[in-house]
Amino acid sequence: MSDPRLPFDPIDRAGDLWERHFGDATAMRLATSVMRVQQLMIAALDAALKPFGLTFSRYEVLVLLLFSKSGSLPLSKIGERLMVHPTSVTSAIDRLEAQGFVERVPDEDDRRRTLARLTPEGRATVRKATKAVTAIDFAITGLDDAQQADAYGLLRQVRQASGDFPDPAPADQ
Repeated sequence: MSDPRLPFDPIDRAGDLWERHFGDATAMRLATSVMRVQQLMIAALDAALKPFGLTFSRYEVLVLLLFSKSGSLPLSKIGERLMVHPTSVTSAIDRLEAQGFVERVPDEDDRRRTLARLTPEGRATVRKATKAVTAIDFAITGLDDAQQADAYGLLRQVRQASGDFPDPAPADQ
């Protein structure tokens, strides 16, 4: 089987061509690199989670439910917290329910709403799956702890500037 890797960095090559055609390629190189790193991470995380019948997106739902006080959340809250479309939440819950990891239950406080509740099997599975993703360090390769903290800080600045979450309150208030 041949090596699937290119003998050069395609993002560097694209950056060189970008500069010839459009000008400065700094932002393009960074944006493209972030997108490529996301693809690589998702592939590695999905591979680690495959033995549990999970994808990373479904794993995130299970973790969110595990972290909730009652082990259950309204589907709308899951979508809000994971920043995904309601259709994606419904699809994930359908799959997790079919696997026996969650169950849909009526909300006792508002019978119009449906909650997704973690089952005992789901709780056990998310704990085992977490060991698998932490064993591969969440697919973060090539960076030490300090570099990971720096990268997180930089990406957090981008998310905040993009309106992903509000500016923190000033320290003197």
